[in-house]
Amino acid sequence: MAERSFAAEIGKLRQGAGTTFSGEGILAVTKALLQSGVAYVGGYQGAPISHLMDVLGDAHEVLSDLDVYFENSASEATAAAMLAASVHQPLRGAITFKSTVGTNVASDALANLASGGVTGGALIIVGEDYGEGSSIMQERSHAFAMKSQMWLLDPRPNLQAIVDTVEAGFELSEASNTPVMLELRLRSCHLHGTFTAKDNRRPPMTVKDAIENPRRDMSRIVLPPASFLHEKEKHEERWPAAVRFIKERGLNEVFGNGLADVGIIVQGGLYNTLNRSMELLGASDPYGRTSVPLYVMNVTYPVVDDEILEFCADKKAVLLLEEGQPDYLEQNLHAILRRAGSDTVLHGKDMLPPVGEYTTTAVTKGLAEFLRKHYPEVIAHEPALLLPESDPASPFTARIEAPAMRQRPPGLCTGCPERPIFSALKLAERETGQHHISADIGCHLFAINEPFNLGATTMGYGLGSAGASALNSKDADRRTIAIMGDGGFWHNGLTSGVGNAVFNENDQLLVVVDNAYSAATGGQDVLSSQADNPIRSTKHPIEKAVRGIGVRWSRTVTNTYKVSALRDLFVQALTTKEPGPKVIVAQSECQLNRQRRVKKQQTADLKAGKRVIRERFGVDPETCTGDHACIRISGCPSLTITDNPDPLRTDPIATVLDSCVGCGVCGANAHAAVLCPSFYRTDVVQNPTKRDRILATVRTRWMALLSKGLENRAARYEAAV
Repeated sequence: MAERSFAAEIGKLRQGAGTTFSGEGILAVTKALLQSGVAYVGGYQGAPISHLMDVLGDAHEVLSDLDVYFENSASEATAAAMLAASVHQPLRGAITFKSTVGTNVASDALANLASGGVTGGALIIVGEDYGEGSSIMQERSHAFAMKSQMWLLDPRPNLQAIVDTVEAGFELSEASNTPVMLELRLRSCHLHGTFTAKDNRRPPMTVKDAIENPRRDMSRIVLPPASFLHEKEKHEERWPAAVRFIKERGLNEVFGNGLADVGIIVQGGLYNTLNRSMELLGASDPYGRTSVPLYVMNVTYPVVDDEILEFCADKKAVLLLEEGQPDYLEQNLHAILRRAGSDTVLHGKDMLPPVGEYTTTAVTKGLAEFLRKHYPEVIAHEPALLLPESDPASPFTARIEAPAMRQRPPGLCTGCPERPIFSALKLAERETGQHHISADIGCHLFAINEPFNLGATTMGYGLGSAGASALNSKDADRRTIAIMGDGGFWHNGLTSGVGNAVFNENDQLLVVVDNAYSAATGGQDVLSSQADNPIRSTKHPIEKAVRGIGVRWSRTVTNTYKVSALRDLFVQALTTKEPGPKVIVAQSECQLNRQRRVKKQQTADLKAGKRVIRERFGVDPETCTGDHACIRISGCPSLTITDNPDPLRTDPIATVLDSCVGCGVCGANAHAAVLCPSFYRTDVVQNPTKRDRILATVRTRWMALLSKGLENRAARYEAAV
């Protein structure tokens, strides 16, 4: 159950030649694949291209009609290995995943693919951002492109440009027998626009055709001596062929050349940001009518030397916009210019930030510095963001000088079934002492923050168990704990983690957080999901898998909200004498996915006049002591503080906000930790029956009677004051 369905938009993918396609970037990419005659598509979900996988999944009928094979790959490495189908056969294949984390996982398969080369077009669509929208670590795919010699496309954020680049990517791959990487930033994936559609193309050779007509070419197999020849072929044949194609097709773009003796070179994906900055300075308009010559690198690798030299030939200075570090392009351009004897001054990270995301603010400041130095007359405006912070004339001075807002770390959602897991673990450590905890990628990684403070390392998706493998000693008085999600378990954890721990007789405790989906990437189904999926095989228990690989001590908890029971199980797992790895599978459905389903059903029931009950929890203001221990052990966003209604007490008390989803973990925590018994449950009844109304009247009168004591105390206090 993905977080978003594209079922309503799928019909657009059938549009024919000459029609105007209107929609989102992700839909445009899918349409471009179909127009290109793609034969097979695979991938692993992850922002910013999670929705590309969701579109492809929803479009299974369209794909089937064209004989296009699609699969949700078990990992990025699985997806990359699919492109082996294009090594010998003229099949066009595309894969997709989040980068650079996905590229890291897929790097072995991609390196082998790039070595032997391809016959059919092979396109790797990587969702890549730098800064806030990036993956957890800040890295770039550019290094992988250079390392393995795969061409890297970075199209302008414009639907027509993106569609054209997808189609050209396949052609470039075939012309140079080289796999091609296509970068898509989050803004490109979700921008809306139009482009002129073409007819979808059934692949000239389908997967079925290739199966029935196998081919084999020894020179394409990565094995010496062929692999030694691949290196020579890359340099002498594939690279020149790629450069020729890029130049002949004009994949890189030049705007406004000859307007000035300065210029700007920009990665294609940064073009919109650059144009906005130039607009703020008065050097362009919203439609890209620039006053400064631009060279837009829709292909960032390989760099075409002739085009760079031609663009810089009549310019005294050029500014390069290259987001992220290291400065691969800047070094490359310096080498091209200096080897050719050019005296054009090249600026880059001396004026722009050396690291971090190139936001409009960052680009505008660097661009203004460049233009002030080399072309000051083009600056027609002085945007507020460039004014000194102490300038009294600036209307933004007060805002700028105000204290900076504290960064808000990511946290678990209201009602998240993972929160009670960590509450229970904290309570268990009261009895067992603290443990080294090896964390993993996923929502559960948020437990490293307050209030849990659990987790010391994270090594990669599904590597929580492997990350704890070295900390294993039979003489130690406690064992290490590893955590991973169900998505990570099926991605890499079963073999690299559990299998490795069994083989090496590791004494660790592995906690698999099973929330029924690959929840952090958008709620896609995995092998152990309980949903009925018409095109995928689900309902394969994680405990059955770990026992099948050799784990002897394994338990499955089907309700993580029972904090006391889970705490006791943790203590048992951390103290048992059973040798080998211990595994606890902690199951409860992702609350976001559950709410999507439940709210939809409740809305339908309300419209139909049916009785609907919604559970809510609250805090009794008379009972609450105001020590806030319940907040510190839970961290739920709906559990906060409010003014104390008792005039004799000044400490704020705990309260539950209306965002509560009724999971009950706040009360379960209070019970398990032996806190004050101030939590109560309320059933909110909509479309009540006659019986419900009578009960509500009786209860209201009874509560009013009981509260008179508090009201009398308050009245006496106010009279005395």
